Amino acid sequence: MYVLAPSLLAADFSILGQQIKETEKAGAEYLHIDVMDGIFVPSISFGMPLIQSIRKSSKQFFDVHLMIVDPERYIDEFVKCGADGITFHLEATKDPKKVIDQIHAFDVQAGISIKPGTPVEAVYPYLPDVEMVLMMSVEPGFGGQAYIPESTARIQQIKDYINDNHLSVKVEVDGGIGKGNIREVIEAGADIFVAGSAVFKAPGIEENVSDFIQIFHEYE
Repeated sequence: MYVLAPSLLAADFSILGQQIKETEKAGAEYLHIDVMDGIFVPSISFGMPLIQSIRKSSKQFFDVHLMIVDPERYIDEFVKCGADGITFHLEATKDPKKVIDQIHAFDVQAGISIKPGTPVEAVYPYLPDVEMVLMMSVEPGFGGQAYIPESTARIQQIKDYINDNHLSVKVEVDGGIGKGNIREVIEAGADIFVAGSAVFKAPGIEENVSDFIQIFHEYE
């Protein structure tokens, strides 16, 4: 089963609660929440108070993506705020296994992510211990970027490794995903698709989510 994860970064924050409800009503099971610290990536986004606030009005799976240095400092706080899954960057910590164990200690799903320039092989040792691997298909830090074409081969490589080693790890892809390229990403082996502008911009959330789900049905 394929999953759409609308990215909160692209939402209209003046009507955030309304738009979250629209994504949920339209059938988006996940909500992708990017947390940036201005150090690991240039931008600064939202943090714990916002997640805690929107948790009250959504039953979606909160897919929290930490783009912060030393993520182990804050795992417990994000769990308390309502994260269902927490993904951190391999490049952002000296001890990825420790972070994974920390996330699992709270009975929350663990994900690990790599930037486009990080060799795919670097994440292999940690795949047996996580529920998800997040492949960045743009440089993290800003929304609205174009999909990096070389990402497709990287997605295929990670999926082949997962299948060859009989691992039960979902592949999530984040960056430049839209209706025009999602079939390519599905065929490469992705399971979960983060989409920002392609969900929240015109013609409208309900229609956009419906279009993605229709494409998913072609492959199910």
